[in-house]
Amino acid sequence: MFNAIFSSVEAGVIYALMALGVYLSFRILDFPDMTVDGSFVTGASVAAVMIVGGANPFIATAAAIIVGFFAGCVTGLLHTKGKINPLLAGILMMIALYSINLRIMGRSNVPLLQEETVITKLTQFWQSLKIDEIITSLFVSLGLGNYVPKTWGILIIMLILTYVVKKGMDYFLKTDIGLALRATGDNETMIRSFSADTDFVKILGLGIANALVAFSGALIAQYNGFSDVGMGIGMIVIGLASVIIGEAIFGAKTIVRATLAVIGGSILYRLIVTLALRVEFLETGDMKLITALIVIIALIVPKMNAGRKEKQRKKKRMLQSMEKNAV
Repeated sequence: MFNAIFSSVEAGVIYALMALGVYLSFRILDFPDMTVDGSFVTGASVAAVMIVGGANPFIATAAAIIVGFFAGCVTGLLHTKGKINPLLAGILMMIALYSINLRIMGRSNVPLLQEETVITKLTQFWQSLKIDEIITSLFVSLGLGNYVPKTWGILIIMLILTYVVKKGMDYFLKTDIGLALRATGDNETMIRSFSADTDFVKILGLGIANALVAFSGALIAQYNGFSDVGMGIGMIVIGLASVIIGEAIFGAKTIVRATLAVIGGSILYRLIVTLALRVEFLETGDMKLITALIVIIALIVPKMNAGRKEKQRKKKRMLQSMEKNAV
């Protein structure tokens, strides 16, 4: 049980990069970008094919980020220059990427279990530091020897990486271009009246969002040990679930808090799914159903709480008004 939870937290941290990309497109740009389902696999397929071909895994992962950026830019061009509805532009790009991903991989699945990946290199580096031995001895001394994972390296390094990306996004969204990006999502007509190039801002924003998604896809492929053409199905729903859960629990009053909430939401989502699958009557095939239920609950509960608080405020105002009239 502990190992399953630990693995879900590890995966949640890596998927948080994808959730940050979804947050950028859906929340900041207010753009329903369906490209995510395709660009996630694009990142995985590019990295996998390059690694199998003998490329350095870090270079392969960087290439995946670049390809993901261009995929997002194409979606932006379809919308801004082609005047295609944003939802339709994303769907068209997602469909196109399915065939492109098959072309890249040359088949539906590329195994990486026998290859040297970013994950294996980071694990080797972490083991050379001998930190696992210190943590293991600490757990054993506390009588928790049965709850020690094989290595803490992937979790800690990915936490650091995700935090660095989060801080980079926080900084970017406070720059002039980042402010233009936020303003375009809030009120495109207003920002255009100040002679801002909203088309460029949208293309750039979608490019960055899908670069993060492809980055996550490349790491997940190396973490799982394979790249599959169907691994991106429903990824947009998972990203939205992470964003919604994070905002509902941690709040999103500021950019810094919102991006942190997205990371927390991604980890919580993975934990919820892992615990749900431990229920006897649920199977692995029910994962999409579980995801849909999580999103529905995350959407309904905050609105119910807001409605209840509003009723309490109205009741309080009514009582105060009655007291004043009585006086």
